[in-house]
Amino acid sequence: MKKFTDVHDIGPFDAAVREALAIKSDRFAHTQLGRNKTLMMVFFNSSLRTRLSTQKAAMNLGMNVIVLDINQGAWKLETEQGVIMDGDKAEHLLEAIPVMGCYCDLIGVRSFAGLSDKAEDYEERVINQFIRYSGRPVFSMEAATRHPLQSFADLITIEEYKTKERPKVVLTWAPHPKALPQAVPNSFAEWMNAAGYDFVITHPEGYELAPEFVGNARVEYDQRKAFEGADFIYAKNWSAYADPNYGKVLSTDRAWTVDAEKMALTDNAYFMHCLPVRRNMIVTDEVIDSDRSIVIPEAANREISAQVVIKRLLESIC
Repeated sequence: MKKFTDVHDIGPFDAAVREALAIKSDRFAHTQLGRNKTLMMVFFNSSLRTRLSTQKAAMNLGMNVIVLDINQGAWKLETEQGVIMDGDKAEHLLEAIPVMGCYCDLIGVRSFAGLSDKAEDYEERVINQFIRYSGRPVFSMEAATRHPLQSFADLITIEEYKTKERPKVVLTWAPHPKALPQAVPNSFAEWMNAAGYDFVITHPEGYELAPEFVGNARVEYDQRKAFEGADFIYAKNWSAYADPNYGKVLSTDRAWTVDAEKMALTDNAYFMHCLPVRRNMIVTDEVIDSDRSIVIPEAANREISAQVVIKRLLESIC
């Protein structure tokens, strides 16, 4: 594996999940693989789980880790090509990226959607420049349109907790006070479709995701109907995708908050969320604190998904 940015890079799911579970049973079985190798983690945006889990995964593999926070202790970086750099950005990615590549063996990049220019976001200009110019294997720690480390962890979690071969998995929109990218729901939908689960997406009208991510999922505008018989409920907010409302908040309707009444419509479903979560907006305290909430095991699996990816990237350069 030379890069990791979407579901197609992971290969067959059964092999990936087997490898993940083997790593989970012995996190330090491959410490020699990363010996004298360095991972550089580049953050254009804030992080808690991604930063901690990815760094821990690299350490489990014996790697050195450099963490670079853009705009906090580093020059502000220009990401657009062909611009006159007469503003507050002192360095261009075209120089910064190959310099970073000189100091490491692998690069992880976290760069959110700007939510103002859909073409720029969906072309993934930032992470694609790292892939093109760094000379190193690159993996996504969340990009403008996908969060594959999260989705891989979600897949691992569902495989661990499912009680039937083809569970019903529901991705539900929920209210949030700010405009959020579509990266997590896009990615989750992409991975759930590839897994072949009985997959349903529910949201208010106007919050349709890009068709390439919706794929074969059933779209249901009645949230309660979507929840019926579900085995897993995955709650997440996202802003509008379709023009002319791209990146906008169209609704903060609290009727879409996941609560105990709606969970009672399911087949005793597990509740999932990528975190951080706005309690009593996305989900009520009663649901997220219940014994059917698996948000913490889901977050713990972020270490495992990252370790599989980093291990495979290391194997590609050894």
